[in-house]
Amino acid sequence: MAGTSEPVTFSHVGICVTDLERSLRFYCQGLGFTEAERHEIHNEFADTLEVARDVVLTSQFIRRGDLGVELLHFRSPGHRGSPAAHRNTLGLTHLSFVVSDLEATAAALVAAGGRVRASTRTTDEHVDLLFLTDPDGTRIELMELLAPVAGG
Repeated sequence: MAGTSEPVTFSHVGICVTDLERSLRFYCQGLGFTEAERHEIHNEFADTLEVARDVVLTSQFIRRGDLGVELLHFRSPGHRGSPAAHRNTLGLTHLSFVVSDLEATAAALVAAGGRVRASTRTTDEHVDLLFLTDPDGTRIELMELLAPVAGG
């Protein structure tokens, strides 16, 4: 990359949540993430966060292998908006996970507060797909690979 001698590496994805403990159950119990570092953040990062002053935020990282997710729980000024409900909405639309047992993983996620989007279930000879939402509505795609894809 021009202007740097170091390669660019992925750090993490951030998800704003309304209830930190509920989201920790979903991602840790349901998808196998583990809790990592936690930061209490205040006005010193308000400009970076692009929110009004009086920031009271818990930044809770969770990790699974090389994947890092930052759960952002704003106690002040609170959360705004809602996650993308359609894949053609600009920006981040979903997180995707390859699973060995789609039914068992979906059941674990429902038990941890997720909701199945039954209309999204799609199966062909190569893959069984299903979308769920986390407790706040962020889309989660589960993919169970049924057979190798030719050339892959």
